[in-house]
Amino acid sequence: MDNILFQSYIIEDRSYVAFIKREIHNLVRLHFSETRTAEIDIVVSEMTSNLIKYAKKGELLYRVSSEAKEIIFEIICIDSGPGIKDIIHSAKDGVSTKGTLGQGIGSIMRLSNVVQFYSQQGWGTIVYSKFYNSPDHKISHNKVIVRCINVAKPGEQVSGDGLCVRTVGDKTMILMGDGLGHGSNAKAAVDTAISTFKTSMIYDPAEMIREMHANVKKTRGLVATVASLDYASKQWQVCGVGNIATRLQRGLEYKNYISNNGIIGLNIPTRLENNLLEMEKFQQMIFCSDGIKTNWDLTKYPSILKYDPMILAAALYKEYARLNDDMTILIVKVL
Repeated sequence: MDNILFQSYIIEDRSYVAFIKREIHNLVRLHFSETRTAEIDIVVSEMTSNLIKYAKKGELLYRVSSEAKEIIFEIICIDSGPGIKDIIHSAKDGVSTKGTLGQGIGSIMRLSNVVQFYSQQGWGTIVYSKFYNSPDHKISHNKVIVRCINVAKPGEQVSGDGLCVRTVGDKTMILMGDGLGHGSNAKAAVDTAISTFKTSMIYDPAEMIREMHANVKKTRGLVATVASLDYASKQWQVCGVGNIATRLQRGLEYKNYISNNGIIGLNIPTRLENNLLEMEKFQQMIFCSDGIKTNWDLTKYPSILKYDPMILAAALYKEYARLNDDMTILIVKVL
């Protein structure tokens, strides 16, 4: 996945909406057909209209990126409003938004390639919509689902957090990194680590960290966790240096991985060992940079593990983003 960074806009009243819609339109039209751009315009309009009408205030995250060599557009609408009591009823044309071009939530569901709603009364609502270039895009069948939210520290144009997921034979290799500090120097550190990760012939997480350590010494350094999912042995191998929170979640049961002290590029332990964990279907390995608080509890979100992992990532971002650093959540779900 390229360009993991989401743009973020806080919507506090209707005066923000026209500007945001124009910004998204100008971005999308560079990558999508006129028809597809018009459909995305409708979805953005419906999301923002419902946000102002029912929640009064919220946040819009959006990005254009690539997936399996195809351009995609993703948008997430997050609010802390009253919630939607009956999403099926609200999806009927005209129920959520009357007198608009799209006629409400129903149009979001019709026009998006992927769409999910998660809502709790008194907690708020998350809407996730995803568009491919082609309206009839066929979903590929992979061994894992990879979802991430990456938002730069408010006021910054780039993020010092970065990640990479690659498949090599029977292994899926995962890197989650956080350059020290924030801004362009932090990004340079994590980009150098990603470049090493992409081209390396080493598939052992601990040895991968050693190789990255040697290659990023001219940067300010980073903290990172590397994980390897081996389908043949049905095992995870995990090794990390620094404060990337890493949790293996299966249902409501979980196991936290405790990483090593140090900074990759400056000082790492002489002895690095991989932590071995058994792979099971539907596990979710969750990685968070230190821009996300770690005291989260999934029992607060009934049935959320039944949804696309992007909904879980958005819920964690909604409640646990620190807003004083780059913020990243990466979720890898075994199928």
